[in-house]
Amino acid sequence: MAIFTGAGVAIITPFHADGSINYEKLEELIDYHCNNGTDSIVICGTTGESATMTEEEHLDCIKKTIDFTKGRVPVIAGTGSNCTRTAIELSKAAAEYGADGLLVVTPYYNKATQAGLIQHYTAVANEAKAPIIMYSVASRTGCNIEPATVAHLVKNVDNIVGIKEASGNISQVAKIMNLTDGKVDLYSGNDDQIVPIMSLGGKGVISVLSNIAPKETHDICAKFFEGDVKGSMELQLNALPLIEQLFCEVNPIPVKKAMNLMGMEVGGLRMPLTELTEAHTETLKKAMKDFGIL
Repeated sequence: MAIFTGAGVAIITPFHADGSINYEKLEELIDYHCNNGTDSIVICGTTGESATMTEEEHLDCIKKTIDFTKGRVPVIAGTGSNCTRTAIELSKAAAEYGADGLLVVTPYYNKATQAGLIQHYTAVANEAKAPIIMYSVASRTGCNIEPATVAHLVKNVDNIVGIKEASGNISQVAKIMNLTDGKVDLYSGNDDQIVPIMSLGGKGVISVLSNIAPKETHDICAKFFEGDVKGSMELQLNALPLIEQLFCEVNPIPVKKAMNLMGMEVGGLRMPLTELTEAHTETLKKAMKDFGIL
């Protein structure tokens, strides 16, 4: 059984003016998602700026998210690292806290061969006793998980159960599903490809869009699984202009600006990320108004 089906939010991390994590606001955001159809909370991912967290902050964020969610929806903890030992320690701690699943990105900067990826993921899975979703996003990490590697890991490591596929390559996704006989929990890592990936057997999406449009993102998935493919497709296509603006600069710069424009007061960004430019802010505002959320 999949950790979740539908729309999981790749939740942002709210900050105080001094750059510290605003846990009161995080709790508010989790309540907002649980009350508006979000199917899973994914904490400490790329959108959550985990790369600029200390290890203590990283673990605190995971633990508090599990506590705040109170079992209402599954919590998936981002525990990846380019250091296998660090990924193991983060993953073990998150599993002990009670995370329903772990999102483990490929090693970045030092990267890895496909043989190295097999050893990396196997080592993490052997020590962290929780279901693992691999995360393939070569545009950020410089490291792609090839379909044959996905198939090997899913077939040979019991608690490696899924993949967040953000390559943007539908042919690669199709090959993954073919080589795994569809026996992998596949999630879109791109909000503009939710319906295409579900059509290949996907379970849903781990979404940036859900931060500002949780019900609508949930409905894209729910309609598809209810058999209303046309309705799902229409919602997907209607969201495309907004999705494009959410990635007009590097994620999570635009989505945090969008949330602040909505009055959510989630704070700023940690350097090296900087505020959205004025020109992009205007195009983002227009897309939000056209979508009906501003």
